[in-house]
Amino acid sequence: MSLVIPDEILQSARMSENEFMQEIVLMLFRQNKLSIGKASRLLGMHLIQFQHLLASRDICVHYDVADFREDLNTIKEMYGE
Repeated sequence: MSLVIPDEILQSARMSENEFMQEIVLMLFRQNKLSIGKASRLLGMHLIQFQHLLASRDICVHYDVADFREDLNTIKEMYGE
C-alpha cells in the first residue's frame, strides 16, 4: 500500500517526508499498534538504531511475548523458513 502525503501538508508541518513517516511510526508504536521489529523495519532502521530513537524521545520499549512471537514470524517470512 502506498500513502501519498501532499507537499502542502509536509510544508505546513515543517517536516520532511522521512520525519513525517517517523512520527507516524512512533505514534503507532506508542499505541502498541506496531511491534518494535515492524516499526524499525518500516523506518528502514536496524533494531538498535530504532531503540536509540525511542530512548532519545523517552519512549518506553514495550516488548512482550506476543511481540517476540510476531518478530520471530517476521524473521521466518524474511528468510523463508
